Amino acid sequence: QLACPLDLGCHSVSTSGLPSELVCTPVNHNMGFLEADLLHPSAAAEAKKHKKKRLVQTPNSYFMDVKCSGCFSITTVFSHARTVVVCGSCSTVLCQPTGGKARLTEGCSFRKKVD
Repeated sequence: QLACPLDLGCHSVSTSGLPSELVCTPVNHNMGFLEADLLHPSAAAEAKKHKKKRLVQTPNSYFMDVKCSGCFSITTVFSHARTVVVCGSCSTVLCQPTGGKARLTEGCSFRKKVD
């Protein structure tokens, strides 16, 4: 067993042959070190952040192709549409506006458009 590599007088740590496998790390000592990597955040952490607070600013909105459940024609719709979107061929309502993202009608399928 080895003593704490930081000489903080904490518990003893055992190694399994290599000094790099020490259990005692600066993060365990609550010395103000960050547990998260700020330069390489995970995709899940970035998606939760506000659009202006991300590492690279990206919008939350997108365009999508919506397939009508009645006639199976495809219409392009904005994700945050503020008006009711109707199918051009059969006049079926495809999505209804809400305060943020538009709510798709049941039975309609969609996919995000890529650049």
